[in-house]
Amino acid sequence: MQGLINRAIHFFLADTYGQQVWSDIVRDAGLERHAFEAMLNYEDATTEALLVSASARLALPQAMLLEDLGTYLVSQSALEPVRRLLRFGGETFLEFLFSLEDLPDRARLAVPDLVLPELRLSEDAADGYRLDCRGDWPAAFYILQGLLRAMADDYGALVLLEPLEERPDGGLLGVRLLDTAFSAGRSFSLKGPLA
Repeated sequence: MQGLINRAIHFFLADTYGQQVWSDIVRDAGLERHAFEAMLNYEDATTEALLVSASARLALPQAMLLEDLGTYLVSQSALEPVRRLLRFGGETFLEFLFSLEDLPDRARLAVPDLVLPELRLSEDAADGYRLDCRGDWPAAFYILQGLLRAMADDYGALVLLEPLEERPDGGLLGVRLLDTAFSAGRSFSLKGPLA
């Protein structure tokens, strides 16, 4: 697993639940390290041990923790470069949604070794969309849900997200855009700093 993922898990858990809880999670997982280097690769078992330990320690399902991680990646001011990368997808949430298929390539421009799941968007007959997420790490499907919720808020859109199918390689997410101008959303300018 890429260190960037483990690092994101670390900061999310420490910022949200406290440094002591993070230390307890690492200990419960049987790991010696408390920090991860973003550009290094780690055994998948390390990431899985962290998630199992966090889920048990916090008495929360892994899916919920991962969805919260997705929200965290967009909403934390310290992670503004992630939000900017996503906002370059379009001026509206709908444009952003249609740009998701290009997200893995855009992300690789910033982090060449980053492997994101393949995303495919299709229109649904029920006045919505279906977002298919496929990759080597099925947990990415839950992170994507949290990320989309946070991005809808960021754009000021009212969106209904519904997991339609969960698979060993990802899942299928139903997306219904209920109101494109539900709230003001957060300001965004292309002229802002990249880091």
